Amino acid sequence: MNSEYDIIIVGAGIAGIGLAAALGPGRKVLILEQEERHGYHSTGRSAAIFIQNYGNATIRALNVASAPLFRQGDARWFSHPLLTRRGMLSVAGEDGLDDHRQLLDESPDIEVLTPDEAFAMVPALRRDWLAAAAYEADAQDIDVSALHEGWLRQARANGAELRVNAGLAGARRQGGRWLVETAKGEAGAPVLVNAAGAWADDVAVRAGVAPVGLQPMRRTIGVLPSPDGYDIAGWPLIADSAEGWYAKPDAGKLYVSPADEVPVEPHDAFVDDMALAEGLFRFEQAMDIAVTRVERSWAGLRTFAPDRTPVAGFDPTADGFFWLAGQGGYGIQTSPALSMLAAALIGGGEPAAQLADAAKALSPARFRAG
Repeated sequence: MNSEYDIIIVGAGIAGIGLAAALGPGRKVLILEQEERHGYHSTGRSAAIFIQNYGNATIRALNVASAPLFRQGDARWFSHPLLTRRGMLSVAGEDGLDDHRQLLDESPDIEVLTPDEAFAMVPALRRDWLAAAAYEADAQDIDVSALHEGWLRQARANGAELRVNAGLAGARRQGGRWLVETAKGEAGAPVLVNAAGAWADDVAVRAGVAPVGLQPMRRTIGVLPSPDGYDIAGWPLIADSAEGWYAKPDAGKLYVSPADEVPVEPHDAFVDDMALAEGLFRFEQAMDIAVTRVERSWAGLRTFAPDRTPVAGFDPTADGFFWLAGQGGYGIQTSPALSMLAAALIGGGEPAAQLADAAKALSPARFRAG
């Protein structure tokens, strides 16, 4: 590899591949991935669900703008629907009522349920624990693999190239372009996109650009067998309003997370058994399900900017250096809007009207003031 490109994207997760697809044909695009396959880290470990009433105001604007692609993707790239109806049941014990009230205040479309209505949906809830419940009917499962692979097909049809085992060793601005060094050689482009997930600050440093303070957070999931005596196929996602745990049925199993957010360094995330055990204990306090066996477990990294809002835009201190990082726990469900927005900004155009305010809130300039 020793070529000239229009755009080099570092990272082949949902952010980098989504952008490569959104850029369209007519540009020479190179995607660099440090691992042996694309989507190895956060994208490949996400049990994502599309929840419009999730995140701060900027995240929710991105959710709304992402909805059209999820609901009707281009059949050339997506052979089946990307969303499956799931629903989300938010529940609270007595000690979580303040969090539950805040959830209701921030989510005008959520439906308040009586305890009996909640038990009808999920009969395994403990009656002596449940103090409040609410339901969001429009929450839907996302087929993350289909989204990622569909965008990769689209990107390749546009002419984009993907290089794996090609982590960024260094980059420097020279002659109006970025010259990047990888284990597979050098390449140059006027625009360098930092879509490296948990490694985004590290990539910036390797390019001589100041980091923005991104923090990877570990999130753990354990897979439980279907509990005896219950048919979980039609259950919604069940989420503790106090964010102490959540559970999601999938393919006859129950995926349970302690909803942990533990600051860590960028790495190939592994499970903290104690964190998982604590989350399963909280799950057992709310549900009439004894956890006797965990079939498997895994951990992934969700990377947040200091204000918990993604970073998308050209860095005002480094010509041609574009950030597309810090998506936190919203990366999959906001990826259609972020991909469209990033493609517009890189192309020198104006973002869609519904994303104009979001573009200002997402800009890395907010970390460069003064």
